[in-house]
Amino acid sequence: MRYRRADVGGATYFITANLAERRLTLLTDHVDALREAVRRVKARHPFDIDAMVVLPDHLHLLMTLPVGDADFSTRIGAIKSTFSRQLPKTERIRDSRIRKRERGIWQRRFWEHMIRDDRDYAAHVDYIHINPVKHGYVARASEWPHSSIHRYIANGVVDAEWASSVEEGEFGED
Repeated sequence: MRYRRADVGGATYFITANLAERRLTLLTDHVDALREAVRRVKARHPFDIDAMVVLPDHLHLLMTLPVGDADFSTRIGAIKSTFSRQLPKTERIRDSRIRKRERGIWQRRFWEHMIRDDRDYAAHVDYIHINPVKHGYVARASEWPHSSIHRYIANGVVDAEWASSVEEGEFGED
């Protein structure tokens, strides 16, 4: 059976992309390279970043595509490959990846979810912003430097104390 992705042009998508080796911290160690990769891809394939968080081993992104454009997969692939090309080749690469001329940095696939409505959108923005707290990196979402929550705080959408404690399942992760 072939996996089928959503393909609604102009829609908003929640994306999760993980490193192949989840114990590594490449994304935060090289966050400037990741920012540059995103900038380059946005210049070639425009999209809006509604919310984003970069953790050591994975990232969450809420992206809105231009009207009539549903190709989020090309954008995510381009971000991953552009980031990977900026790093030295020190990762362990399996034979199957060598045959396909792939690096061993990212998991091959990524998770996507097309946002259905305003409630779904708000739930995913919250999930993105609370993720560093959920993983125990910080006590308050505003303490994590690699998050769009700082834009939300600056725009008055949430305050810096938002979600300073998290109960299991409170943000849809159970």
